[in-house]
Amino acid sequence: MDIRIIKKLHECIMTEQTGSPKELSNKLGVSERTIYNYISFMKVEMNAPIIYDNQKGNYIYERVCLLVFKG
Repeated sequence: MDIRIIKKLHECIMTEQTGSPKELSNKLGVSERTIYNYISFMKVEMNAPIIYDNQKGNYIYERVCLLVFKG
């Protein structure tokens, strides 16, 4: 996993500017499959409460989420 992608993904989710998985993959310059892999990694390994909101057409955090990146 590339921490730079995770940071960009986190920022997009925080600002509710992900769009659909396809739009997000274009925004981050990775494949749609890679987006699903990163979302899954963040949910399982980082305990990020990510859901897809169909009404908004965005990934969002289900509750407050603070990811701290050190270094």
